[in-house]
Amino acid sequence: MLQRLDYSDADFYAELNKLLHRDTGHDDAVKQAVGSIIAEVRSRGDQAVIEYTGKFDQHPVSCMEALQLDAQTIVDSLDRLDDGLRTCLESAAGRIRTFHQQEMLHSWSYTEADGTKLGQIVSAMDRVGVYVPGGKAAYPSSALMTVIPAKVAGVNEIIMTAPAPGGEINDAVIAAAHIAGVDRIFTIGGAQAVAAMAYGTETIPRVDKIVGPGNTWVTTAKKMVFGDVGIDMIAGPSEVVVICDDSANPDWVAMDLFAQAEHDELAQSIAITPSKSMIDRITQSIDKLLDQMLRAEIIRSSLTANGGLVLVNSLAQAMEVANHIAPEHLELMVENADDLIGQVKHAGAIFAGKYSAEVLGDYCAGPNHVLPTSGTARFSSPLGVYDFQKRSSMIQISEQGANQMAKTAAVLAHSEGLTAHEQSARYRLRS
Repeated sequence: MLQRLDYSDADFYAELNKLLHRDTGHDDAVKQAVGSIIAEVRSRGDQAVIEYTGKFDQHPVSCMEALQLDAQTIVDSLDRLDDGLRTCLESAAGRIRTFHQQEMLHSWSYTEADGTKLGQIVSAMDRVGVYVPGGKAAYPSSALMTVIPAKVAGVNEIIMTAPAPGGEINDAVIAAAHIAGVDRIFTIGGAQAVAAMAYGTETIPRVDKIVGPGNTWVTTAKKMVFGDVGIDMIAGPSEVVVICDDSANPDWVAMDLFAQAEHDELAQSIAITPSKSMIDRITQSIDKLLDQMLRAEIIRSSLTANGGLVLVNSLAQAMEVANHIAPEHLELMVENADDLIGQVKHAGAIFAGKYSAEVLGDYCAGPNHVLPTSGTARFSSPLGVYDFQKRSSMIQISEQGANQMAKTAAVLAHSEGLTAHEQSARYRLRS
């Protein structure tokens, strides 16, 4: 079922790159449709949002007030949860909040001998928009992961959009947002929600940044509005790489591969091991366990199209391959995981040791589950408090400092042919 690759083959990396290349479905038709939706929301505001919500979510309403949840509805969603789910959401929120409190950036400065003061002023964004899937594919964990770091950062207002197909809201999503500290919730989804937050309507305020996962339409819309508004990242299909040795339990490896594959047919699950017998044992576990899964057909399709079992000669080679992949999630299911952590160059999140299942990171470990995908861990980081903070350089130059720096600036400006720059600097020189 899973493609087998051998590091010893001459064309190994060529075959690996073929496996890593996935069609994410961002085709021209989707781009054209999303562009039209964005243009309509920009020009017609609330009315366009109302029309698209009726069309795409089968949620016809006559006014925007019907698409904004009032405080009582939000509290009622929390009260309708069974005690077990509510307790788990609150527990996860506490762990996520504690972790993100460690990420806070702080202003700093230093003063030079001549009295010149330089530094950096760190401040929170004014308003942020979070997109959370809220229909059949509803993820309350995403509400926690997007709202909490913004709240910790000190964002003044957090707007959440979540679709309500047929007018049915998902109590778990709304309750999670309330626990996390969201300020306003609109039951709209798709590209129209992204456009409304990016440009504002009569009812929905324009935000400074949009974060959160979504389908192809949402992702395409985020890409199109970037530049007019900030975004977290362009997310692709979910992925996991599991590095394992003979100490690993093959059933655990198989189930961790399943956990990624059940997201959708585009998800990618790859195991890398220096043990040929482990590859055989993982294959046996997959055959034994797969039919027990509720989403067995999705898992089977995902593993067949995008899954891989990679045989290497050593754990050092396994790390080389993993760094080439730069996966969203990297599990180190080996006897001495600590020995490998320092060798990781590119990964969204690292799960070290056999008990560190990726699913725990999805929900409640504490670190964020909004992670770079499709190899972008080479230059991107997980969503965090720093994504909701801005940095401004602070420059306060003394008279003595200006007298020295102005000479340097004037010469450099003259070399670039910028005479106004040159004279602006020379005005600061002592006569």
